[in-house]
Amino acid sequence: PGARAAAVGAFIALMATATFEPEDQAILRAGMAALDQECIEETGRAFMDATPAERLTLLERLDQEQFNYEPGSDADPSVHYFRMIKQLTLRGYFTSEIGCTMAQQYVESPGRFEPCAPYEEGDRSWADHA
Repeated sequence: PGARAAAVGAFIALMATATFEPEDQAILRAGMAALDQECIEETGRAFMDATPAERLTLLERLDQEQFNYEPGSDADPSVHYFRMIKQLTLRGYFTSEIGCTMAQQYVESPGRFEPCAPYEEGDRSWADHA
């Protein structure tokens, strides 16, 4: 476990508290505990103590299970916790500096400062950003 994992965990907690309804927060918390318990049952170690390969195997299985979950079905709604974790993790990564600048193309907004942009009376003004 490293600083990056701790930062992702803190982001998930912050975003869940700020944006999820209390019942969804409870599902997420229970899901995080279930994730750890499933890892212990499969590997004998807590999730963050498991090897990257062991974690990947578990996460791939849970990812497949969440695709099969149908909201509104008779299935226990807490089984979709992985979708919540995945969405928050992706949002945290792709809004981070690394995600924005290395994994995606990034153009700083509003763009570079050009104090002498050509303008003649009657021309339309420049938009701040698109």
